Amino acid sequence: MSAFAESEAKETFVLNLGPQHPATHGVLRVKLTMDGEYIAEAEPVLGYIHRMHEKMGENRTWAQFLPNTGRMDYLHALAYNHGYVSVVERAAGIEVPERAEYLRVITAELNRVSSHLLWFGAFILDLGGFSPLLYAFDDREHILDLLESVTGSRLTYCYFRFGGVYNDIDDNFVPGTRAFIKRLRERMPMYHNLVTKNIILMKRLQEVGPISAEMCRKYGATGPVCRGSGINFDVRKHEPYSVYPEFDFDVPVYDQCDSMARYMVRMDEIEQSLRIIEQALDKLPEGPVMAEKVPKILKPAKGDYYHAVETARGSFGVRVVSDGTNTPYRLKLRSPTFSNLSLFGEASQGMLLPDALALMGSLDLVIPEIDR
Repeated sequence: MSAFAESEAKETFVLNLGPQHPATHGVLRVKLTMDGEYIAEAEPVLGYIHRMHEKMGENRTWAQFLPNTGRMDYLHALAYNHGYVSVVERAAGIEVPERAEYLRVITAELNRVSSHLLWFGAFILDLGGFSPLLYAFDDREHILDLLESVTGSRLTYCYFRFGGVYNDIDDNFVPGTRAFIKRLRERMPMYHNLVTKNIILMKRLQEVGPISAEMCRKYGATGPVCRGSGINFDVRKHEPYSVYPEFDFDVPVYDQCDSMARYMVRMDEIEQSLRIIEQALDKLPEGPVMAEKVPKILKPAKGDYYHAVETARGSFGVRVVSDGTNTPYRLKLRSPTFSNLSLFGEASQGMLLPDALALMGSLDLVIPEIDR
C-alpha cells in the first residue's frame, strides 16, 4: 500500500447506525465506513431478531403456521396471510367462494393503506417533521377499527383460512368502510399541501438516493422501490391472483428514480387501493365465506408449489414442497424487503449521512420480515 493510500485509509472511521436507532425502524445495524460526512461503504448487518419462521413451518401442520404469517410483515399482515393460504389452496385443490375472495381483497387493501399511512408518518419523522405522523395515525386508527371488527385484531392479523376467511363482515363494515374512503379522499389534499409540496421535503428527497432500473433488476427489488425507478411491475396486474382482474386500477410508476419518486408511488397507491376497495364493495356478492368440506387435517398432494402476492413493500413469494403429509417438507419465503435493503450498500455510496437516512426511509423497511 502506498503512503498516500495509507493516509487515505486513516482518514476513514466506522460508524454504527443501529441496531437500536429510530431511523432503522427495527433491530437493524448498518456498519458505515465514513470519509468525513460521506459514506465510503455501508454494510447492513442482519439477524438480530431472526426467529426461523421457515423451519417452524416445517415442524407444524399446515394450519398451525397461519399465525406466523402475521408476525413477519406486521404492517401488511393480511397480504402475508393471502400469500400463504393461496399456495396451500393450490396444493390441496381447494376452491374458494367468490365472496371470501372479495373480502380478502377488501381487507388486504385496507391493510395496505394503513401500512402506507404508517410509513408516511414515520418517514417524515425521520426527516425531522412530527405533525404529519399524528395526522397519519389519526386516519390509520379508522382502518384498525374496521379491521378489528371483522378480524378481532389490530395488527398481527390471522383472518384468512384455507378455503375462505374466518368469519363474515358485520352490518356496520360496509358503511363504515365507505365513510372512511370519503374521509381519506377529503384529507389527501391536506397531506399534499402540508408535506408533498413542502419545499423542505422537496429539497430533502428530489435527486437524493438515485436507484436505477438496472440496480433494481440486479438486486431483485420490487414494489414501490422498483416502480419509483420506472419499472412497471405489480403482481396484482402482471401475475393476477384472487379477484384482482375484476377491478380497474392503475399502477403508479415514476421514472425519476429518486427518493421523491418512491414517496409519490406510495401516496398514489393509497388512492388506487381506495378505488379497488370501492369497486369490491359495489360488486360484493352474497354467499358463503368458507368452502365446503375442507379437511381439518390437510395433506396436499406431493409436489412443489409457488405463489406470489403484492404486499405494501413488493412481491412476497411462498414456496412449499409437500411430501403428502400433514406438515410441509420445505417452506421458503421470498421477502421483498430483503431484496430492497440489499441495494442500500451500493446506492448509498458517496452520500451524505442525512441523505442516506432519507434513502433508507424511502425503502420502507420492516426488519422482522427480513429476519424471518
